[in-house]
Amino acid sequence: MTTTRFEEIFIAGGCLWGVQEFIKHLPGVVSTQAGRANGTNPTTQGSYDGYAECVRTQFDAKIITVERLIDYLFEIIDPYSIDRQGQDVGKKYRTGIYSRNPVHLEKTMAYLSKRDDAERIAVEVLPLTNYVPSDDEHQDRLTLHPNDYCHIPLDLLHKYRNK
Repeated sequence: MTTTRFEEIFIAGGCLWGVQEFIKHLPGVVSTQAGRANGTNPTTQGSYDGYAECVRTQFDAKIITVERLIDYLFEIIDPYSIDRQGQDVGKKYRTGIYSRNPVHLEKTMAYLSKRDDAERIAVEVLPLTNYVPSDDEHQDRLTLHPNDYCHIPLDLLHKYRNK
């Protein structure tokens, strides 16, 4: 019996509700979890100093590549915006790719540097230093509460849902 080893990357693209709803339907994505990454202080009583809202993404690298995940991310973000996506403003809404796997970060940097607009891109690419899962009420929020706010237009949000 062959065991498939899934890879893991952390993707920040603004409010985690929409990012999770979008990413979880992508081909090759095995599981997602809403959370926060790379904060400056341990969380205490809901304080997330310096953390980026993100989605822990487990994926099957035989089906989807890191580069393709970035392509998908760029469908839902403004890659030039700093600390803002849609109406959401603040450091926690910054865009980023974080990983414990240095190869993921190397692939991301190589991919971004080849783009014509590379010098304008404001997507952080950093090793994952820490991660905190969001509370249960934030997990799969837009699946459970489809009328809640989302910065991603609905037609784009569910573009890959039934594929």
